[in-house]
Amino acid sequence: MNTNDSAATRYTTLTSDSIHELEIKRSRFITYLFRVETEAAARAHIAALRKSHFDARHHCSAFILGPDRIVQRSNDDGEPSGTAGIPMLDALAKREMPDASVLSDVLAVVVRYFGGIKLGAGGLVRAYSDAVSSGLDHAPLHLRQRLRIFAFTASHAQAARYENELRAAGYQVEPTEWQAQHAIVRIGIPDTEQAAQELHTHIATLTSGAATLNSTNTQWVDLI
Repeated sequence: MNTNDSAATRYTTLTSDSIHELEIKRSRFITYLFRVETEAAARAHIAALRKSHFDARHHCSAFILGPDRIVQRSNDDGEPSGTAGIPMLDALAKREMPDASVLSDVLAVVVRYFGGIKLGAGGLVRAYSDAVSSGLDHAPLHLRQRLRIFAFTASHAQAARYENELRAAGYQVEPTEWQAQHAIVRIGIPDTEQAAQELHTHIATLTSGAATLNSTNTQWVDLI
C-alpha cells in the first residue's frame, strides 16, 4: 500500500494469524483472526473456514479494513440478528491499544459448535464479544505507520556510517541503494511537517551540510 490519500497516519494490525478457543456452556467458540487488506481476501478466508469446519453450526464474522477503517462488515450467519456479527465488530472497533492507535485490517471469524444449551440473546452477545476479545488478547499485534521517505546520496565509504548513526538516533532506515558511483540512503519518518524539519536539521549536522535531502514518496511500514 503506497498511498497518501488517508487522513490516518498509523494503526495497529496483526503480526500473524491467530486461533483461540473458548468453551461456554458446552458450546465451542473457535476464533480465527486474520490480517487482510481487501474484502475479497476476507471473504476467501470465511469461505475456506466454512469448508474446513463444514460440520459447525455457525461461522460468524466481522472485519475492519483500511487506515481510516472505512470498510466495516459483519455477519451473524444464522444466529439471531445482532447477537454475533455486531458484537464481534464492536470488539474489533473498540479495542484499546496502549499507544491509543486503532485496530484495522483485521478479520475475525468465530466458528461455533453448538453444545446443546441455548445461551439466549444476551448470552450470545457476550459469548461472541468475549470470543473475539479473548482472541485479541492472545494475538500478536504491531503498529503500522505511514512514513514519508527521504533520501540523500553519500559515498560508499560514508553511507554505512550514516546508516548506523541514523539508527542510533532512532530513525527508521530503509534499505540503502548501492549504485556504482555512490549510495542512496533512505530514511522513513512520520508524515508530519515537524518531523521533516527535524530530519533536515539532523542530516545537515550529520553530513556537515554536504547532503541534499529529497522527499521521495510515502508508504505504510510495519513497525515490528
